[in-house]
Amino acid sequence: MAGSASSAESGEEFNKYRSPLVSRYASKEMAYNFSDRKKFTTWRKLWIYLAKAEKALGLPVTEAQVAEMESHAEDIDFAMAAEEERKLRHDVMAHVHTFAHCCPLAASIIHLGATSCYVGDNTDLIMLRDGFDILLPKLARVIDRLANFAEKYADLPTLGFTHYQPAQLTTVGKRACLWLQDLVMDMRNLQRARDDLRFRGVKGTTGTQASFLQLFQGDHEKVEELDRMVTEMAGFKKAYLVTGQTYSRKVDIDSLSHLASMGATIHKICTDIRLLANLKEIEEPFEKEQIGSSAMPYKRNPMRCERCCSLARHLIALLADPLQTASVQWLERTLDDSANRRISLPESFLTADIILSTLQNVAEGLVVYPKVIERHIRQELPFMATENIIMSMVKTGGNRQDCHEKIRVLSQQAAAVVKQEGGDNDLLSRVQADSYFAPILGHLDNILDPKTFVGRAPQQVARFLSEEVRPLLEPYKAKMDVKIELEL
Repeated sequence: MAGSASSAESGEEFNKYRSPLVSRYASKEMAYNFSDRKKFTTWRKLWIYLAKAEKALGLPVTEAQVAEMESHAEDIDFAMAAEEERKLRHDVMAHVHTFAHCCPLAASIIHLGATSCYVGDNTDLIMLRDGFDILLPKLARVIDRLANFAEKYADLPTLGFTHYQPAQLTTVGKRACLWLQDLVMDMRNLQRARDDLRFRGVKGTTGTQASFLQLFQGDHEKVEELDRMVTEMAGFKKAYLVTGQTYSRKVDIDSLSHLASMGATIHKICTDIRLLANLKEIEEPFEKEQIGSSAMPYKRNPMRCERCCSLARHLIALLADPLQTASVQWLERTLDDSANRRISLPESFLTADIILSTLQNVAEGLVVYPKVIERHIRQELPFMATENIIMSMVKTGGNRQDCHEKIRVLSQQAAAVVKQEGGDNDLLSRVQADSYFAPILGHLDNILDPKTFVGRAPQQVARFLSEEVRPLLEPYKAKMDVKIELEL
């Protein structure tokens, strides 16, 4: 019977919706960052910081009361808290009562002078800060892996595409630098958003600190010192000097907008890889026993990049929430922000966490097929080389206009073979067969060397990596060795 009961309990989780962001994808550290345990232990730590600072500044808080609170900071009775919330319809007071139950000596001074947003908003700011601290090393690793890829293939010519039509040659490494440039911008934006975060601090019900001014009998300096002490204990350098009941919801916009912007970057990168996979030039890693299609066993679908694109769209869409929330906050505060923020803030960081881990896995195992790339170049290069052929003929004494007309006619003939007959591009054969071009036939191989068509791409890669990418990664060198193995 005990076994049956245990089985029933373990199966209960499958009877209700579970967010795949946590159950299927997110890392343990990011899932914990927005967990109930992290949230409510942080509430208790904030109450301890407040009590310590109030004691240090002369309020009647004893060492024994602080010690009692510290000894129970982690042992939360979640069942009792849930029952209290059912009765009180107030989550903060439910946890005040639950904390007070195990801290009878300190019960009278828990939450002294504070409002709900003291624990609610300050905890959100801590979670945002810690969320950025989880994401930044992951983004650094993605940049590092793609930088290594760009360096390895800095010289490998490949067809460029504009309007998804063949264009002038670039290199595989240079194209990767286009991805990297956007990621570098995201790195700087995330770091700035993280560093710009401040603490709400101790501000009271409407942000005026009136309750604390009363507690300290009109001593403004002690109220400011209380704010400073609690801010420092929470690990922040500064607190917002003015707030309403909450910190400005523009802060959430600032944080989530940079995550959404990173989502746009990653969607573009993974879309590029998907397009190149269709051309069979580049592929994401594919496991030995991985199945691409249940019906078509030969397929190698770019499912990791597809997952990134799918989740990136969700990340981008989530930005609408803080924009709407900030716009409808009335005066000092309305509560219609709360339920929305419980979803939008965690989901943004969880989604960003997932796509960074997935993209790192992709970047670590990107497969390049140089022979396929070379074949595609051969198919298009004759058309691209026409200007070089004209210039070489002029150098040997030919007339530019005559040569242009000759090339135009031969190019159209070759294009007809490709488009109407499905044949290969035979422009070079037509040039070689035309006696008009006899003066340059001995130099044709040099004229058509793909590496002469990539401009300064290799040099641009080298300079970009050395000046803008590698220095940005220096602070994260100790965290670079983490390798991502994707698991469901």
